[in-house]
Amino acid sequence: MSGRVGYIFVRAMAAAFGLLPEAAMRRGGEFMGLVGSLLARKQTALLRSHLTRVVGPVPDLNRRVRRMFSSYGRYWAEVFWARPRRKPGIQSHATVVGAEHIRDGQKKGKGIILALPHLGNWEVAGAKAQELGIPVLAVAERLTNRRLVDWFLEVRRELGIEVVLTDEGRRMTEALIRRLKGGGTVALLADRDLTGRGIEVEFFGERTTMPGGPASLADRPGAALLRVGCYFNAKRGHTFVVHPPIQVPTEGARRERVADAAQSLADVLEVIIAEQPEQWHLFQPNWPSDATL
Repeated sequence: MSGRVGYIFVRAMAAAFGLLPEAAMRRGGEFMGLVGSLLARKQTALLRSHLTRVVGPVPDLNRRVRRMFSSYGRYWAEVFWARPRRKPGIQSHATVVGAEHIRDGQKKGKGIILALPHLGNWEVAGAKAQELGIPVLAVAERLTNRRLVDWFLEVRRELGIEVVLTDEGRRMTEALIRRLKGGGTVALLADRDLTGRGIEVEFFGERTTMPGGPASLADRPGAALLRVGCYFNAKRGHTFVVHPPIQVPTEGARRERVADAAQSLADVLEVIIAEQPEQWHLFQPNWPSDATL
């Protein structure tokens, strides 16, 4: 959907889910995802391929793929349900494991880079970061539908997330560096290369490219590069696991340093995703071999 129809649909979903109690919203979103799994046959094949990379050709692969759709439905339901008045409750039901790595990064005063995969509800991670005293600047893809872009930006602002858009180019990079130099925090989704000009890494057994932003930014101002996993709890709430910082090499050519850091990032993202692979919301091609599906 695009244009006015797409915008009206999203606003209608936000209005409908916004009326529901939390538990009903969550179950409704999961059901919506299951329905989607019956309709999106091409994406089902793609998710089977993605999931097989993580867990292998297990007997219950089809059930797990349905759970990926269900989890994605929950993500969207929570986005639709979010309201400023609900933010304190969302924050109070979110737990951070490894918060000491964030505090250590704050003490150094050179900024923090949170690198996350498309896992669980990464929007809530921004709300929790604000509660911890590290409001984040995030990067988002600009959609073709301007009305939807404005709506997403408003939802993220309400959750405490400031956003710059990918098509702002140099201005985007300058904004991120400026935030880090001021000792602030940026959050970057790191498992999908939107531009096709990322850094080549080995990721779940096949060469592909991943965004170069996290490793490049960590090399420039010396900021702490932290890997974060965002997980849905079985019922209400979320758990965020912060892994120790990546040690970006200090010797050698910058290109080599950044490539080493990017591969270290990819290695830990594999571990983060493998904890809850059914919550991995990568619904787009990500490896060269995906073109054959």
